[in-house]
Amino acid sequence: MDLGVRWKLHGDGRTPAPGAVVRPDERLSWPRTAGLGAQHVVAMFGASFVAPVLMGLDPNLAIMMSGVATVIFLLATRGRIPSYLGCSLSFVGAAAVIRAQGGTSATVTGAVFVVGVAMFLAGLAVQRFGARIIHAAMPPIVTGAVVMLIGFNLAPVTATTYWPQDQWTALLVMLFTGLAVVCLRGFWSRVAIFLGLVFGYGISWAFDRIFGKIHSVDASGKVTDHWRLDLSGVGEADWIGLPSFHGPSFEWSAILVALPIVIALIAENTGHVKAVGEMTGDPLDDKLGTAISADGAASMLSTAVGGPPNTTYSENIGVMAATRVYSTAAYWAAAGFALLFGICPKFGAIVAAIPGGVLGGITVILYGLIGLLGAQIWINAKVDLRNPLNLVPAAAGIIIGVGNVTMKFTDTFSLSGIALGTLVVIIGYHTLRVFAPAHLKKQEPLLDEGTSSYSEGGENSEDGKDSKAAEGVRRAEP
Repeated sequence: MDLGVRWKLHGDGRTPAPGAVVRPDERLSWPRTAGLGAQHVVAMFGASFVAPVLMGLDPNLAIMMSGVATVIFLLATRGRIPSYLGCSLSFVGAAAVIRAQGGTSATVTGAVFVVGVAMFLAGLAVQRFGARIIHAAMPPIVTGAVVMLIGFNLAPVTATTYWPQDQWTALLVMLFTGLAVVCLRGFWSRVAIFLGLVFGYGISWAFDRIFGKIHSVDASGKVTDHWRLDLSGVGEADWIGLPSFHGPSFEWSAILVALPIVIALIAENTGHVKAVGEMTGDPLDDKLGTAISADGAASMLSTAVGGPPNTTYSENIGVMAATRVYSTAAYWAAAGFALLFGICPKFGAIVAAIPGGVLGGITVILYGLIGLLGAQIWINAKVDLRNPLNLVPAAAGIIIGVGNVTMKFTDTFSLSGIALGTLVVIIGYHTLRVFAPAHLKKQEPLLDEGTSSYSEGGENSEDGKDSKAAEGVRRAEP
């Protein structure tokens, strides 16, 4: 059985010829491959270690399980899809809602475990029936609205938890990160979040030296005098040790909050597979279902031991676009580095020491970008928002999701925010479509341009060159 773990040496193994690409089944020399792997780890750091912190989970375990998830993904896809699986930011809002309802870390990972099961089953369905089954149930108007409400639902987390801890540091970090995203090019623009974190650490340290302790709310929500950057835990942490593990706990209220995120993950995975296929020149239609199932299986394994869910990372896709090196050997090297970081408690202590003000500045941009990806889905699919069939369910669902509107059914069961908003969008759209006049139902294309080549006929949309994936590749090139 070919597991995609054999690679041909590309050229002399040193530097690819001008215009040449290193294909997934090729590699450079092992020292260069290791260096590329380290670069991929740096690329995923920005979001992959912020996400577990925001979810209240162990960052060491998150990094370790991202390495394990990447190995599972590479083996499942037989080395045809070079991708790194890092901690998904899509679940941050759901985790905040679950904890606000009194849920623990076990409750969060239990809810996300069920989402992983749903992803796995969705992947099997795609393998059996083709991607059209997913896009028929979740056309672009639905997918875009759900992604949008997931991102914007996070706004109160920034406004009430992180930003008040140190508003001036938050403002400076926001400005620096924004400049890094816009002004830097190629690889450096892809690690702008990581650069923002480093800048935030430096600013917080400098402000502590210049102004002393700050009088504001701390991470627990109490107003105290405290240091912005407290590295005392770093000195006490060991260099080598296992992260903390725990089993999941299953509660229906938490599961219903997290389950709608499967829509965003399926859309995200499909877009990433499309982008990788375009870059490598290898049609990956037959591997889409496998990729989605592998993502679900990896998330199930991670959450089963107390880690966060995982998803394919666009940051690493951007690194490939910039370097034109698509070797899966580099991703095996990256997975190895992630496993090493996972057994270093000192690394986890550094991550845990991220000042609240720094997170405030970063999440202002990060959460907004997540929400606006929903608008990007609408734009790429040319969704007509003048059509009331599209406009009404999306408008209602977004307001419910962003405003955390609550629907109470019994004394012990209610739906609110993300879960309720998603149900309103999906059920509302398909119900209205049943009763809508024929002229409102004529919306083309059914599939968004970024994923339309995965339809049963395998045909691209009329203007495939404007697809989201292609645009992402063009922007990532230096």
